Amino acid sequence: MPDDPVVWAPTPERAAQSNLARFMARAAECAGQPVTDYDALYRWSVDQPTAFWPLLADFTDVRFDQLGQSVLEDGDKMPGAQWFADSSLNFAGNLLKYRDERPAIIFRSETGTRIELSFADLYHEVSRVASALRAAGVDGGDRVAAFMPNHPQTVIAMLAATSIGAIWSSCSPDFGVNGVLDRFGQIAPKVLFTTDGYSYAGKQIDSIAPVAQISRSLAGLEHVVVVPFLNARPDIRTVEKGSLYEDFVASTSVIDFQSLPFNHPVYVLYSSGTTGVPKCIVHGAGGTLLQHLKEHALHVDLTRDDRLFYFTTCGWMMWNWLVSGLASGATIVLYDGSPMHPDVGSLWQLAEDEEITVFGTSAKFLTAVEKAGYVPKKHKLASMRMILSTGSPLAPESYDFVYQQVKDDVQLCSISGGTDLISCFALGNPLLPVRRGELQSRGLGMAVEIYGENGEPQAVGNRGELVCTRPFPSMPVGFWDDPDGSRYRAAYFERFPGVWTHGDDAELTPAGGMIIYGRSDAILNPGGIRIGTAEIYRQVEKLDEVVESIAVGQQWEDDVRVVLFVVLRPGLELTEALEENIRDVIRTNASPRHVPAKILDVPDIPRTRSGKLVELAVRATVHGESINNTDAIANPESLEYFRNRPELSVD
Repeated sequence: MPDDPVVWAPTPERAAQSNLARFMARAAECAGQPVTDYDALYRWSVDQPTAFWPLLADFTDVRFDQLGQSVLEDGDKMPGAQWFADSSLNFAGNLLKYRDERPAIIFRSETGTRIELSFADLYHEVSRVASALRAAGVDGGDRVAAFMPNHPQTVIAMLAATSIGAIWSSCSPDFGVNGVLDRFGQIAPKVLFTTDGYSYAGKQIDSIAPVAQISRSLAGLEHVVVVPFLNARPDIRTVEKGSLYEDFVASTSVIDFQSLPFNHPVYVLYSSGTTGVPKCIVHGAGGTLLQHLKEHALHVDLTRDDRLFYFTTCGWMMWNWLVSGLASGATIVLYDGSPMHPDVGSLWQLAEDEEITVFGTSAKFLTAVEKAGYVPKKHKLASMRMILSTGSPLAPESYDFVYQQVKDDVQLCSISGGTDLISCFALGNPLLPVRRGELQSRGLGMAVEIYGENGEPQAVGNRGELVCTRPFPSMPVGFWDDPDGSRYRAAYFERFPGVWTHGDDAELTPAGGMIIYGRSDAILNPGGIRIGTAEIYRQVEKLDEVVESIAVGQQWEDDVRVVLFVVLRPGLELTEALEENIRDVIRTNASPRHVPAKILDVPDIPRTRSGKLVELAVRATVHGESINNTDAIANPESLEYFRNRPELSVD
């Protein structure tokens, strides 16, 4: 591994004033011994979970209705451990514990709309929807779903639903009808929230037609609530059981927060569904809340003075993560629309206008900004103290871009976790330096290790499977319609029994950080050599001619050969000279083993709706296999560019 230099470090004053430093002092008191650095704190948090998690709950002001004596039961079981089994709380009540005039939500759309709600305003609006849901017969355990853009009404509906103990689930409005039915059809929501449409890249897109189909197809659906977005009074006559938002909601009232068990279901999230019907992942209220508070307060150093932004849709877990920022009293900034409209600087202008302090985005976005030659430093980003990146590994070169072209005094945190845990395994740290190409640290309380092929723990610096060897509170409470838990166990615990296998190819670093190379199921094995696709992308996308790329392994002569597909800048062709240049860059900066056997150009590359490459779908297409669920892909038509390519014939 190259010697990755420190590219940023907190000042001693900044580190000393952080929430994490204050928590470390509390942990030392609790442990009865010195806890002098993050490594010691991390080890204590993993080794003493029954001390760490209650201390965290107290430090972050979790509002329990009843705090029992039990912290962890059956802690030697994965799955099967039970957290705070005799405690109760309400998820929404914890997100609405602040009710003052400070801004809770700032919403901006690509069309220029701006909405600001104070914490008092938010409570008022949630009370109206909660009363309406109760009047509509929604009870604890019922499902309330949303086919919504990233709008304040989406947050309001979620808080209203969870305040009465309903289970929330959402899809962004760019999902096709079949994709929505594949998800919501499994959980049978009683109420569906939607808008009449949304805007994206300068276009207005109707939602009434797809919602009309959805409303006719969802068994058990009793109400469809349409929030006007494009029109003040949209025509909803085709929507069965439909009513406009203002006709549905009640007058204001005091919210009666339902007291519920710590592990009561709060969210249903979905696997990507690119290889079959999506799995419905059920997350518990207490575990989600506690984990998000830990990450926000300790790893992001979030306070009431912060403005937290993440570019996300309501179909990605980062939306759930963002909304939990309300529990820390921070202002959350919502944006709906294209991140590149009207130009590549739109989100940076948003950051300047709204004085965003924590700016969340994806590795792909940062690469796209760099490729466009845009210099975000032209904006006034004095308030921005942290940039978060997730979705795919953040290349070392992207660290260079941020510190050279965005801001030199900013904490750049690559974070990694997933829908499966609705949180992170590795993320930022206000006490530690940022090293080029590394995630700063493992998350507190998360027993993250690296295993070899046969389950043997790997030493620092050795690559392997990212695993978690001990229970954590935000583990799913189960999968929907999986009464014996067999599908849940198969998803995470089949390869190494009793150990969570996450599916990432990673290594721990000598500095206590982590490097993630990509998904382990996308590992290429030419000649039996393990190659992470991200290692190839990192080199290829250094070239100005290449916009993006995707690599797969093709079965070839009793082995596997690497095939690289590239999207070139408009007007360019994949010449022999460019092919050779691509190979030279990979050979020189990675290894001869990484050099693809074939390089082909395509006009587009398929991605999930959260922007992740769908390498498995491309690999299946290359091999002539059918894709069971193209509705999970944002641009499924792009798969045709990979089908029946004569250059890949095995005959």
